[in-house]
Amino acid sequence: MTTVNPSQDELKRILEDIPHDQPVVMLNLLRFRDRADYPDDSEDCSGRDAYNRYMTEAARSVAEVGAEVIWSGRSIGALIAPPDESWDQVLLVRYPSINAYLAMIESSEYKGVVKHRTAALQDSRLVANVENGH
Repeated sequence: MTTVNPSQDELKRILEDIPHDQPVVMLNLLRFRDRADYPDDSEDCSGRDAYNRYMTEAARSVAEVGAEVIWSGRSIGALIAPPDESWDQVLLVRYPSINAYLAMIESSEYKGVVKHRTAALQDSRLVANVENGH
């Protein structure tokens, strides 16, 4: 099943399970479309180019909540995964708390740029992580 954006049900479930007073690292697994899929066909670019536009425009929203990209790289292959599962890029973003993440995705500025992410991605995973022992 392909997924691009989080569902409200998943957000509610995560809110119940994650402590609100500790950092959260979001693991992003990204598979790009060959061509970005904008609803109004206003932009003609690759999925990777649209995602790069999203990263550039979302950088301010990320910084405003105290978050930072702590690692980004190209995926070269999975050693343990279903045979049809592959990713183009992996991204780790550290947020001071799950509340900081929620504040970002609810901001009007972020809502204005998420269209590039949606147009860029064929499939994705977003996994919330906290440190051991917490």
